[in-house]
Amino acid sequence: MKSVLILTGDGGESYECWYAIHRLREEGYLAVVAAREKRRLNLVMHDFEPGWDTYVERRGYGVEAELAFDEVRPADFDAVLILGGRAPEYLRNDARVLAMVRSFGEMGKWVFAICHGIQVLIAAGMVKGRRVTCYEHVKFEVVQAGGKWEHWQAVRDGHLVTAQTWESHPEFYREVMACLES
Repeated sequence: MKSVLILTGDGGESYECWYAIHRLREEGYLAVVAAREKRRLNLVMHDFEPGWDTYVERRGYGVEAELAFDEVRPADFDAVLILGGRAPEYLRNDARVLAMVRSFGEMGKWVFAICHGIQVLIAAGMVKGRRVTCYEHVKFEVVQAGGKWEHWQAVRDGHLVTAQTWESHPEFYREVMACLES
């Protein structure tokens, strides 16, 4: 059975997390959530409200982290998925996370990121010279890191697949499933 490691933490996007878990399991894949420590994570929902210049944040469904980062062995997984929300803003400062994500890339395994998850890839040095997408207000970071931001819901560049937001789920998961089935 193929397996996907899902990286998130407190402040991770609830809908992105649960959609990933359900969609992967629906196709018969093992979906394993990892965070700084094994415990129930406090996830959030980001939504777009009329009259707001940015998204709003509300408490979302929680999820149990099944593995702590120190327990993760990238060789045990076929792919890694980095979720969005606010979690990436602090996960990108964790050397264990950056080494883990880089090792997936170095082993030629699939690397998936949605929304603000791109911030982890930027910090890991994995965006330079690559075509990617992400939440439009993170575009500046992509460009500063030497990446080429594209205005598509999902973009595949080699073994890297990125998406803009949870609104990109249909396009993103079509790519994700095609990759995992190959």
